[in-house]
Amino acid sequence: MQTNTIWMRRFGRVQYEPVFHKMIEFARRRSSATPDEIWIVEHDPVFTLGQAADKTHVLDPHGIPVYETDRGGEVTYHGPGQLVVYLLIDLKRRFSKLPVRELVFKIEGAIIRTLSAFDIVGERRTGAPGVYLPAGPVYGNNQGAKIAALGLKIKNNGCMYHGFALNVAMNLEPFKWIDPCGYKGLAVTDMRSAGYSGSLDDVQQSLIESLSSEMGFRIRPGDNGETVHGD
Repeated sequence: MQTNTIWMRRFGRVQYEPVFHKMIEFARRRSSATPDEIWIVEHDPVFTLGQAADKTHVLDPHGIPVYETDRGGEVTYHGPGQLVVYLLIDLKRRFSKLPVRELVFKIEGAIIRTLSAFDIVGERRTGAPGVYLPAGPVYGNNQGAKIAALGLKIKNNGCMYHGFALNVAMNLEPFKWIDPCGYKGLAVTDMRSAGYSGSLDDVQQSLIESLSSEMGFRIRPGDNGETVHGD
């Protein structure tokens, strides 16, 4: 196994619950020799709650399923047109010592780099993980809106799962039915609203390249549908 290699698996559009349980099982069964993986998905409409989330932040689900999870963070929405990336990584093996804050900084950096590739400016916000559009007239009503969210689970042995979501071209209405990330009235946007008219696949390719550069590893395609067990 090459220690700088991470296997990438594309699941396409899938329901949230089976993938969530598959992540838990992957983390439970992995050993020190298990290769790290990145899973890329689109989800059917779903609201997910972080481990310490306040359920009152789900204002009205309008019939969309709500799932409690073990990730960090508050409530968010997943749906078609959103690129979701799950990072199943043994952090201790790969980085030895990497503070969570630095890990989040690297993930946010990959998202910001990807947005820049499509002429969209993204920025961090102190105390509020994720990526946001800056204040400025060029983004009109979307200035300051959140365009990407992240929530991670890091076990005591250093193994991580869950990940982040970048809004590409989706129905944003369900974000109005929650307090996104626990913030009442937080505006949420997507790349299409910021002027992007390309495909989800193009964003995916750029994001994988940016993530590889920011995190310092090589990403290789694995077999979709079955876990890859070797190099």
